Amino acid sequence: MRNKYLKHTHISEVKFKQILKCFSQDFTASQTSSLTNISRNTINGLFAKFRLRILDLTTNGEGLGGEVEVDESYFGARRVRGKRGRGALGKIPVVGLLKRHGKVYTQIISNCSKEELMPILKGKNTLKINNLH
Repeated sequence: MRNKYLKHTHISEVKFKQILKCFSQDFTASQTSSLTNISRNTINGLFAKFRLRILDLTTNGEGLGGEVEVDESYFGARRVRGKRGRGALGKIPVVGLLKRHGKVYTQIISNCSKEELMPILKGKNTLKINNLH
């Protein structure tokens, strides 16, 4: 059966609507997978596409113009014995952009190197909605 909402897929419209309903009710990918009998990886991919579409609709295709504040931070469990700061084990680096009098966009990054941060700051790397908080 052809799906008018998602091209090149083997998921029927009925299943797609069921997945979208689970997404809107804030089910996890694992819960949605068990309800729909579709693999969790497929559900994760669809959830990511939903989030990107939401980002496109909420930003109206605009970049972050005007005054923007940028900061990076590390999130994770309490520090275990060992290295402190940037090299601490178990910490996840996150970069955040705050548009003055607007919204906050965050993105998990692999490291805080210049090569990773510059495309985000120049707007060539779109922020992933699955990390929007």
